[in-house]
Amino acid sequence: MTAPVRYETSRVEPGGMFAAFAGERRDGHDFAAQVVTDGAAAVLAARPVGVPAVVVDDVRAALQLLAAEVVTRLPHVHRIGVTGSSGKTSTKDLLGQVLGRLGPTVAPPGNRNNELGVPETVLLTTARTRFLVTELGARHVGDIAALMPVVRPHTGVVLGVGSAHIGEFGGREAIARAKGELVEALPDTGLAVLNADDPVVAAMAGRTVARVVTFGRHASARVRAERVVLDGAARARFVLCAPAGTAEVALRLHGEHFVTAALAAATVALDHTDDVALVADALSAATPRSAGRMRLTERPDGVTVLDDAYNANPESMVAGLRTLVAMAAGRRRTVAVLGQMNELGAGSAAAHAEVGRAAVRLGVDVVVAVGNQDAAGYGGAHVADRQAAAGLLRELLEPGDVVLVKASNSLGLSVLVEGIGQSVRSAPPSTGTEIPVR
Repeated sequence: MTAPVRYETSRVEPGGMFAAFAGERRDGHDFAAQVVTDGAAAVLAARPVGVPAVVVDDVRAALQLLAAEVVTRLPHVHRIGVTGSSGKTSTKDLLGQVLGRLGPTVAPPGNRNNELGVPETVLLTTARTRFLVTELGARHVGDIAALMPVVRPHTGVVLGVGSAHIGEFGGREAIARAKGELVEALPDTGLAVLNADDPVVAAMAGRTVARVVTFGRHASARVRAERVVLDGAARARFVLCAPAGTAEVALRLHGEHFVTAALAAATVALDHTDDVALVADALSAATPRSAGRMRLTERPDGVTVLDDAYNANPESMVAGLRTLVAMAAGRRRTVAVLGQMNELGAGSAAAHAEVGRAAVRLGVDVVVAVGNQDAAGYGGAHVADRQAAAGLLRELLEPGDVVLVKASNSLGLSVLVEGIGQSVRSAPPSTGTEIPVR
């Protein structure tokens, strides 16, 4: 093959392989002939499909075994796994851009972090690759452990233990157990990169035989951010402090929470270089790589739209609201379009209500709640779906408003963002106003 293995027909490249899976609504085997006609070399299939194919009993298992074999044949590739309740994709994207300064790096955009996406990512590596960054998600205890034979990471990054998928897990203790499976899989020659600002994550040092390096804003962190301020577009500036030295970082990403992702990326990179200035420069130059994560658009009438519609949990919701308020800085009206948060279990209604209270505490001017009855707990105007939200926003938005759109991905509010954001240009230059951050 001259191209990667893909499991989505739209992403199959000429010369590559298509992995055919039978989903709930569509069976990939039905599209095998078409993808070969379009240039695929072969199909990985569970039954004969009338075109060149490798027929196996279990396509998922075969895809994972194929990725594990690639790992075996490319021992020079340094493999990094990233997990946590939120921030995984942003950290992976930053790692891709920072490590890219040190050598060829595989860290594709998006959050391909499950039993299909992880092996697909691994299969992007080649003999030229120096670093492979994999994002590792989980909905149950054992999910990450099951992926460890596929990735066999040298470095494991744990960002935080929050409430994402808590309904699936059954509680925070189970979430912590699941995230810690990454550091448990590291060899004694490996590196565990742990968030010192999260006590549950910091305690994972006792679950690994690998060397441990901490990051964060806590004084105990080995790699720290000091003197954090936000500019008028809620972009963080800080001093990166590491054993090898210090350097100024000015992120181009909107939101204080990106400091955590930047520190995690810096910690990994500084295990491969002592050039703190290079790492700081790479972080300062980094741009958003994955859709739906704090992407800023400006309409001709001055309405600013902040798209964070890919995913949502209580912690990331509050982080998004803080960013919204920081960007407006009292000069413009703030509008939070908040869709429901899924997979929160019995605590869902209470979690939605707490986010609503946070919006009040932070001084958000207008809240538009989208989704089920739990979403109504946000307060403000409640609508059932994105179509109703679009109609309301057409009447509501005024020139100069700053709008945050955030929800679980299943609501499809990214489509709403496309509808309300008419013209895209880069973020406005900083006004010079700095907001100190404790």
